[in-house]
Amino acid sequence: MNKPVGVGFIGSQFISVIHARALKRNQNARLVGVASPTPGHAEGFARDYDVPQHFTDYREMLKLDEIDMVAIGTPNNTHCQLTCDAAAAGKHIVLEKPMCLSMAEADRMVEACDKAGVKLMYAEELCFSPKYGRMKELLDSGALGRPTLVKQSETHDGPHAPHFWDVEQSGGGVLVDMGCHGIEFSRWMLGRPKITSVYAQLSTQLHSDKTKAEDNALLILEFDNGCTFLNETSWTKGGGMDDRAEVHGTEGVCYANLLQGNSVITYSRPGYEYAVEKGGATQGWTFTIYEEEWNYGFWGEFDHFVDCVQNDKEPIVTGRDARAVMEVLFAAYESAREGRKVMLPFRSDAAKPWDLWGKS
Repeated sequence: MNKPVGVGFIGSQFISVIHARALKRNQNARLVGVASPTPGHAEGFARDYDVPQHFTDYREMLKLDEIDMVAIGTPNNTHCQLTCDAAAAGKHIVLEKPMCLSMAEADRMVEACDKAGVKLMYAEELCFSPKYGRMKELLDSGALGRPTLVKQSETHDGPHAPHFWDVEQSGGGVLVDMGCHGIEFSRWMLGRPKITSVYAQLSTQLHSDKTKAEDNALLILEFDNGCTFLNETSWTKGGGMDDRAEVHGTEGVCYANLLQGNSVITYSRPGYEYAVEKGGATQGWTFTIYEEEWNYGFWGEFDHFVDCVQNDKEPIVTGRDARAVMEVLFAAYESAREGRKVMLPFRSDAAKPWDLWGKS
């Protein structure tokens, strides 16, 4: 029997908490260490999730021989250096979305992991959601015929982490934060055909006091198999998360509401706590989610990534998929600036996606 995969966490807040909860239930994973530069954060995380070692310097954690894989859950502008350092230390990597800030960084990260011979695994949980997985099974089986249109939307009232409001750390607004989910969702759902064109419309409707970036985004992708993808993302919807998808084909259609079909309809005047974080705008009518981490695919995601490391398998979602998402994001911001469709392949030397739209 293979030994459990030793896991280290770089980052100790919202998404790292979800990662830890998913991994603690996996008997083939062993939580070894956590690193955060903020005093007390790593120590608190280690105490809460029974992680034996904690650090303020992630480079010290990377020296641990017991760690086989690191999960990076930090602001976007730190992803490139952390990934390259982890690769140089011989650690397999689970990288949170989006991949990084620039195409140059994306190439550097893929190259570093290839050179080191480590797996770069992209944490796109929608590819592991049980409900969306069933949709893909229906499509792949031929039950819906040839795909003609895929839709996916994700909307809520704003990001969980404050760094997403700052374009210098995040690289953009809601399209970077949540549109990246839809881009890879559509590629995965369709078997990753070539994307031929990108069109985007971006606007800042509600949160101009908090961010220079867009808080509403519409995205249209055209694939070379004739299918179109329509994506809607927003930081302006009250009442909690809404995530849903549709797949239309020549022989049928299916609809999936990721959360509301698995929720308790709730009215709360003072509001309540989310399952995975304290606080949040839950006053009034909301859809209260149970087993949120399973519904979203985090359990299946980390079961898969641990299996890939333990048994040397190719991940379903790789660093090259993450790079493909980055290319679409840059093309989308260029499209929003130009007010026209942008053809792929697209290359930009911009430091971050937002620069193509916000600085125009």
